[in-house]
Amino acid sequence: MEYPLAGLKVLDFSRVLSGPFAGRLLCDLGADVVKVEPPEGDITRYWGEVIGNVPGYFNQQNAGKRNICMDLRAPAAVGLVADLVREADIVIENYRPDVMPRLGLGYEDLRKFNPRIIMLSISGFGSGGSESRRPAYAPVIHAEAGLIARQTTRTGNYYADYPISIADTNASLHGLVGVLSAVIMRERTDEGQHIDMAMIDATVATDDQLVYDIEDSHATGPLPNDVWETPIGPILLSTDFRFLWRILNTDYSVEDPATSDMDLDEKIRLRRGATAKFMMTLSSREAVTELMERYNIPWGDVREGAFMREQLTLRERGSIIDIDDRAGGTRPVMQSPYRFSNAKSGIRSGAPHQGEHNEEVLTEWLGRSKDDVSALCASGVLLTDERDERKSR
Repeated sequence: MEYPLAGLKVLDFSRVLSGPFAGRLLCDLGADVVKVEPPEGDITRYWGEVIGNVPGYFNQQNAGKRNICMDLRAPAAVGLVADLVREADIVIENYRPDVMPRLGLGYEDLRKFNPRIIMLSISGFGSGGSESRRPAYAPVIHAEAGLIARQTTRTGNYYADYPISIADTNASLHGLVGVLSAVIMRERTDEGQHIDMAMIDATVATDDQLVYDIEDSHATGPLPNDVWETPIGPILLSTDFRFLWRILNTDYSVEDPATSDMDLDEKIRLRRGATAKFMMTLSSREAVTELMERYNIPWGDVREGAFMREQLTLRERGSIIDIDDRAGGTRPVMQSPYRFSNAKSGIRSGAPHQGEHNEEVLTEWLGRSKDDVSALCASGVLLTDERDERKSR
């Protein structure tokens, strides 16, 4: 079996999450993804447990890639990038929209080197607009796109961000769809494409709850899902409480504590209290399962992330695997979610050290000699992290 994207060459100039995640997925699908890292390094090299001089967060988003470390401000850098772009299929970057053009590496520049190049540019607010130069990480988009306010409206808690970078990963995945669409279109037209992906666009487009905000119609939507304490731990029930109460009251003889003269809020409060007491009578997993299966109620354990490897489906599907930690052992990493009937996908190695593949990439892609690479290092165009060099030997 082959990887679906085997043969595609990708230059990944991005950092942190929105770009690197898209590059990581392309890599999992078989593309040769080369991360072009600046001398100061990706900020995520400071995040997570460091093993083999590779931090955990950086490892997760850059597993399988190769790495060259380049100072794009060095005089000869644009020429080297031009040579790489002539060999590449895809370029990924997630700087503010003015940065790459200022370096002489915007799409209009790159297409002169390679008219077939496909460039994915991810930014907070897209290019060309009045907010295009605003810096933005995911929390900024969560605030601007209404996610944080909605959470407060529905929970009553004070404004707070989410413990997941929704805006980044949405932009990554939508960017990936755009890139692969452009690859298919290029087969027909023989021309490249620039994909201007705004994180705020991707977030709004993916937000299935936004219609209730825009139309002021939250009361018409489904009731929120509930988490109940049980002897087997907290469980989430994905069902309407009104349905749950009806079956408990009619089929399980849970007495209704409400009376006809009470207002609705008081009735709900008392019925929820009675439901909470009933849930604590489900003394085993078998008892919980029997109730949920009898009424076809979707449910799940409220699981701590530290124990995610114990989740049955994830364990059976190998969704978290162990890879070489570059320090004589292994470390866990989340596997590619793609499962093909007759093709391969998945992580092929851990994340690279900074500048680890300078010589390898320039030799394979450009046919440069070791002396050529040494000269580029001496001129300050290419760099390596000396600590990483020692660790990788």
